Amino acid sequence: MDKFIPLSIPNFEGNERKYVDDALDQGWVSTGGAYITKLEQEMAEFLHMENVAACQSGTSALHLSLIEAGVKPGDVVIVPPLTFIAAVNPVKYQFAIPVFIDCDDSFCIDPVKLRSFCEKECQWDGICLKHKNAIVKALVIVHVFGNMADMESIMDIARKYNLKVIEDATEALGTYYTSGCYTGKYAGTIGDFGCYSFNGNKIITTGGGGAVTSNDSKIVDHLRFLSTQAKTDPHYYIHDEIGYNYRMTNLQAALGVAQMEELPEFIRRKQRNYERYKELFDGFEYATLMPFRKGTSPNKWFYSLNINRTYIPASMREIIISLHDKGIETRAIWGLINEQEPYRGEETYQLEKAPYYANRVLNLPSSTQITEEEIRYVADKVKQLLRSLANG
Repeated sequence: MDKFIPLSIPNFEGNERKYVDDALDQGWVSTGGAYITKLEQEMAEFLHMENVAACQSGTSALHLSLIEAGVKPGDVVIVPPLTFIAAVNPVKYQFAIPVFIDCDDSFCIDPVKLRSFCEKECQWDGICLKHKNAIVKALVIVHVFGNMADMESIMDIARKYNLKVIEDATEALGTYYTSGCYTGKYAGTIGDFGCYSFNGNKIITTGGGGAVTSNDSKIVDHLRFLSTQAKTDPHYYIHDEIGYNYRMTNLQAALGVAQMEELPEFIRRKQRNYERYKELFDGFEYATLMPFRKGTSPNKWFYSLNINRTYIPASMREIIISLHDKGIETRAIWGLINEQEPYRGEETYQLEKAPYYANRVLNLPSSTQITEEEIRYVADKVKQLLRSLANG
């Protein structure tokens, strides 16, 4: 196979060009225009929410959520170590203190360790939870790779200790529960805030862009207000709060409206292609395709191969480079955030599975337009490489 198989690229099979051209013809290219409103309405309908605000990025959605949650300098925010760093950086924007709590086998925050931290490392006075005399204000829960965190357990803990829950569903648009008390609820619609990303590699894209929602429609209105520089007077430049340039543009929203039309088909393809990979790696002793949480219908955005380190001592970089030479783009899961330069010295709690998976997980090509032939090629080359490394 001569062509290169990318990790995850956008898919523009629908009305993207038509709607963008329409926005250009209308002259609405900036942070006003009908496509922004239409995208917000379509997202709200899809998620079964009353209100959604479109914004500049998933990161801006997270930052706005932290602001609205009342996170102040010196407050503690509980965060995951095994995710993209953008999930945690907004905590620093608020000059708050991140505490990293381990993941479970879904790669999402472990509720057992979360509860242990709250019970053993904090003090509860019936109003607020404190850790080393700092108020524990919020949790950032990331639904990693489209998997769903254990929200039933997490929400029980959050309610008990009066913690705001910010769901980072930037990778999980379309993932929902199929059993339990949250049956039918989508990732990002269970906690106090839900954040989405439309970056170029996400299941739908607006180039950049994101969205934020809440179970309280008035809160979403305020988030939208903050995202447009908090201007209170339509005729004069009057501002009574600190605002942000976080609003999505109409050109981005035009792309997003077209992508939302295709989202159900994109999810179907992601799920189908995961099953093909699963069949091809079934019984392979040197690596296992990671499952998704039972009782959910995940969007299966990314596919994670768990490499058996008993047999494969090669570094992840060696594996990635070798596969790239064969025309296959793969990626290590992430470097742990608490080990990154800006976060060294921050507190961690019982990190065991996060470093375990950080050393073992390889992400496979997962674009919605990947063909069955390409999936077979990827699986064959990965298996050949791992066999040679194990026996070399």
